[in-house]
Amino acid sequence: MAIIRWDPYRDMITLRDRMNRLFEDMSSPKGEEKDVIPGAWAPSVDIYETENEVVLAAEIPGVEEKDVEIKVEDNNLTIRGERKFEKETKEENYHRIERSYGSFFRSFALPSYIDQDRIEAEHENGVLKIKMPKRAELRPRKVKILTPVQVQAEKPKK
Repeated sequence: MAIIRWDPYRDMITLRDRMNRLFEDMSSPKGEEKDVIPGAWAPSVDIYETENEVVLAAEIPGVEEKDVEIKVEDNNLTIRGERKFEKETKEENYHRIERSYGSFFRSFALPSYIDQDRIEAEHENGVLKIKMPKRAELRPRKVKILTPVQVQAEKPKK
């Protein structure tokens, strides 16, 4: 009988590998890999804030402007569109299709300080940028800290 060295981490690594395979099997379509699954994607977005506006940048490469709809309703910003599969090449000539095609939908709650009437969008190099200006009256303002001498100087004289 051979002596086998016990490795407590071997069982955990084996379990991790089996779980990874399980999730990979669930995420890939059954049958041929070249089948296109419509409606199985959502564009990635970055949202950042500057002093004057909030900007949402969505990655939508291969999507034309006419295929995108942006709607502001009930303090929600909705982006809806579709990336169409190009049929120029016959499907049987593809070796692999990894990009997702079909319709997409993203919705975001807008903060109350956004001026919804001045929202603008631009589409360049596959990135949709939606600029949402802040209302002027609600923009943060800096408050100057006065020294006691400055406070006395600013008081109205009697």
